[in-house]
Amino acid sequence: MLGGIGTQELLLIFLLVIIVFGAKKLPEIGRGLGTALRDFKKATQEPSEIDVTPKKPGAPKNIETGEKAAETVAKSEETAKETIEPAKDRTEA
Repeated sequence: MLGGIGTQELLLIFLLVIIVFGAKKLPEIGRGLGTALRDFKKATQEPSEIDVTPKKPGAPKNIETGEKAAETVAKSEETAKETIEPAKDRTEA
């Protein structure tokens, strides 16, 4: 019922806020609320950063094919071997 709040009620609320927070803190509180509202409005107006719609039909560009995919698999196998071999040495010792 915001329609029921009059001038006297607003003055009473303002006085309570000054008593609780102090006159020196009011500009900081106002600045913080203003920044929060501005960021919220900006976030609601911006398009989503994650665009999941494909630009053109067909396979996505990040899919590796042919020799490049084989190189990537070979590198990952080498990395796995390098990781597993030291672990075997620790368990044998």
